[in-house]
Amino acid sequence: MLNDIILSIQNTEIETLGNFKEFFEADGYTIETIHVKKDRIPKELDKYAGIVILGGYMSVYEYLPYLKEELVLINNANSLQVPLLGICLGSQLIAEALGGRVYKGTQKEIGWYDVVINNKGKNDIFKGISNNNIKVFQWHGDTFVLPNSAVLLASSDLYPQAFRLDSCIGILFHLEVTSRMIRDWMKDYGSEMKQVGVTSDDILVGRNSEFDSLANYCKVVYGNFSKMISAFGKSRV
Repeated sequence: MLNDIILSIQNTEIETLGNFKEFFEADGYTIETIHVKKDRIPKELDKYAGIVILGGYMSVYEYLPYLKEELVLINNANSLQVPLLGICLGSQLIAEALGGRVYKGTQKEIGWYDVVINNKGKNDIFKGISNNNIKVFQWHGDTFVLPNSAVLLASSDLYPQAFRLDSCIGILFHLEVTSRMIRDWMKDYGSEMKQVGVTSDDILVGRNSEFDSLANYCKVVYGNFSKMISAFGKSRV
């Protein structure tokens, strides 16, 4: 496979590709993982087939040095039309980099929430998901004003939840998570749960069907993102 490397940007050790990892590897992609606190964020993107920027506890408006570098990377990727998927913090970074604004939301979304996929979303990154209303896992307090040229793809009662701008897809919620990942998050981010009155039982007990559905949604989104990667690869040949 030509240009088969996926760049995965991790903003914290416990927020990983999750379910996406097995999908990429099953299709023969090699994953190059960058840990932003210890690794150099690439400036040259020619060797990458696609990029995924993952979540993290930090806020875009803290303007930490590595977040500034990620904003530059996003602009470079967009200029080159490299397919880029941003999850949670990754989506917020895309919004900020491309002309939007990230800010602290009126309330945190932590746990299982309903998200509505609009018609544009159903013909884009969520194509193949039959339900308009899906239950997804959330863990964020920040939200964003979308860039003027962005296309809204999904939303919750509180916030915009997914968008596209050219070759960049931002998804605020987490399709990639497994129950093991969430247990790790609870250890590190448990104080946030107390703030909003969410317990571990609320999140984990009796949620097998939700986790199964989430993995299926993740597979659909992966399939659509991989089509973007394939089209990009053909454009470079």
